[in-house]
Amino acid sequence: MRGFGLLLILDHGDGYMSLYGHNQSLYRSLGEWVEAGEVVAVVGRSGGRSRSGLYFGLRHQGLPLNPRQWCRSKA
Repeated sequence: MRGFGLLLILDHGDGYMSLYGHNQSLYRSLGEWVEAGEVVAVVGRSGGRSRSGLYFGLRHQGLPLNPRQWCRSKA
């Protein structure tokens, strides 16, 4: 996936994936298990970004989902 820089994709099963792009470094490798709450990457400026930032996306069966339905506010 071009334009996302250093990209981490987590497979959640049942066709769901979360994507984290523009990372400075990744703390997990292909096939490694990830537990809830673990740090998996460090945000950076990869992929041609001039400032640090994070791309976050959700997909089901390869189709993008609106992440607002899945993220809750701490307020």
